[in-house]
Amino acid sequence: MKKRYSQLLASAASLFVLSLVTAGSASAQGAVPRAFDGHPDLNGVWQTIGTANWDLQDHPAAAGPVDTGAIGAIPPGQGVVVGNTIPYKPEALAQKQKNFENRWTDDPEIKCFMPGVPRATYLPHPFRIIQGDKKIMMVYGFAEANRTVHMDKANPERAPIDSWMGRSHGKWDGDTLVVDAEGFNGQSWFDRAGNYASYALQVQERYTPMGPNVIMYEATMTDPNTFTEPWTIRMPLYRRLDENAQVLEFKCVEYSEDLLYGHLRKVPTR
Repeated sequence: MKKRYSQLLASAASLFVLSLVTAGSASAQGAVPRAFDGHPDLNGVWQTIGTANWDLQDHPAAAGPVDTGAIGAIPPGQGVVVGNTIPYKPEALAQKQKNFENRWTDDPEIKCFMPGVPRATYLPHPFRIIQGDKKIMMVYGFAEANRTVHMDKANPERAPIDSWMGRSHGKWDGDTLVVDAEGFNGQSWFDRAGNYASYALQVQERYTPMGPNVIMYEATMTDPNTFTEPWTIRMPLYRRLDENAQVLEFKCVEYSEDLLYGHLRKVPTR
C-alpha cells in the first residue's frame, strides 16, 4: 500500500512539473496579436532560417565555383519539401538536371531577376508585410521585388499579363492567411539547384501564426506541365526583433551586367 502511494505521489509530481513546463512554453509563445479587424496582425519584418534557397530538398555540402573556397561552398541542409520528393514529369526532370548543371550562369537570381513566388519568401533576406483589410503588401529587398495581395476581390481576376511575381489574391481561413498566386512568366526557379516550373504554375500559400513572432509558412505548387501532382513546402518564418529592423533595397542589377552583357562588348569580359 505504501509503495502504491509513493507511485501515485510520483505520478502527481510529474504531471505538476509537466503542467508548469507546458504553461511556460505557452507563455513564451504568447498570444497572436490582432489587427483592427480581428484577424492576426502579420505586420512586420520576417525572415527564414535555413538553406531552402540553395536547394528545397535534402542536400549535402558541395563545392562552389572554382577559387571561391569555403566562402562559395554550398552548405548542407535539410529539405523543406513535404515528403522530400518533387514529382517531376520525366522530361521536366531532365530540364531540372540541365538547370543544375548550368546554375552558376543560368539561375535567375544570379542575373538579378525578380525571384518569383514562393522563392521570394525564403531568400536569405528579410521581407516586410504591410497589412490592410483590402490589400496586403509584401516588400522584398532583392531586386526591389514586391507584390500586392488583393483581399477585396470576391471573384479573383486573371493577371492582365504574365510576370515574375504573378498576381495574388487572398482570404482568411480562420487565423490562416491563404494566398493564391498565378500568372507567372515561367522563367523563375525555386532554388539554386535548378528546381523550376512553367508559366502554368499555381501557388497556394498559407501563413499561419504560431505566436507573436513565428509564422508557419506553407506553399503548394500545382503545374500540370511540369509535375505529376501538387507538392508542398513548409517552413517557419521568424519576426526580426532587432531594434529598427528594416528591409534594405538590394539593387543588384549593376553586379550582374557583366554576366549578362559582357559577351557583347568589343573586348569580351568573359
